[in-house]
Amino acid sequence: MSAPSLRARVRSEMAQEIKDVARRHLATDGANLSLRAVARDLDIVASALYRYFPSRDALLTALIIDAYNALATAASEADAAVPRDDLRGRWLAVCRAVRTWALAHPAEYGLIYGAPVPDYAAPQDTVEPAAKVILLLVGIVTDGLGRLKPITASPLTMPLRADLRRLIDERHGELLEERLDRVLVAWTHLYGVLNFEVFGRLDTMIDARAEYFDHHMTLMADLTGLPR
Repeated sequence: MSAPSLRARVRSEMAQEIKDVARRHLATDGANLSLRAVARDLDIVASALYRYFPSRDALLTALIIDAYNALATAASEADAAVPRDDLRGRWLAVCRAVRTWALAHPAEYGLIYGAPVPDYAAPQDTVEPAAKVILLLVGIVTDGLGRLKPITASPLTMPLRADLRRLIDERHGELLEERLDRVLVAWTHLYGVLNFEVFGRLDTMIDARAEYFDHHMTLMADLTGLPR
C-alpha cells in the first residue's frame, strides 16, 4: 500500500473511531456534544480532533448524515425483500424497518427527528440523505400507478399545489399533486407515531405498540390509495 493510501486509511479509521465515541456520548448526553469529552475518551488532546472535524457542528453533521443513511439502508433492504407487485407489503415493510431502527438507535433517531440542536443549522449536505425514506415511499406509490384507489381530498390551495408540483418536477415524477400530498401526510404521521413511542409519550397509553404502529401505517396505506 502506498504512503498516501495508508495515510488515507488511517485518517478514515480515526474519523470513524471519533464518530463511534461521539455516538456513545449521544446516548448519555444527548446532542450537546463536547469535543473535549470525546477527545478525553480517545486519550488525545482536543485540538487533535480538529484535524478530522473542524468544529462540533462538523462532527454533528457527520453523525446526522450517518444516521439518515443507516435508517435509509434498513428501509431499502426491507423494501427489497418484498415482491415488487406487493405494494402494501412493501409499504408496511419500510415503515416497520424505520420503527425497528429507531427503537434500536434511540439516540441517533433523536438526533435527526428529536428537538433541534441549539445553535446548529443543518447544511445542505444533510438534505439528500434525509429524503431517502420519503423517496422510498413515493416510489412504492408511483409503482402502483394504474392500480391505486381513487382518492377524495379537500381541494388544494394554489400555493400548496405549486409547492407539490415543484417537488414532483424536481424528481421527474409522475404523481398527481393530490397523491403526493397524501404520501407526505403519511410520512409525517410515520414519524409522529414513532416520536410518541421513542420519546415515551405512549408509556401510559398503549401497551400493544407493534399492533398500534401497524394499525396506523395501514391507515396511511389506505390514505395513499394503495390496493389491498
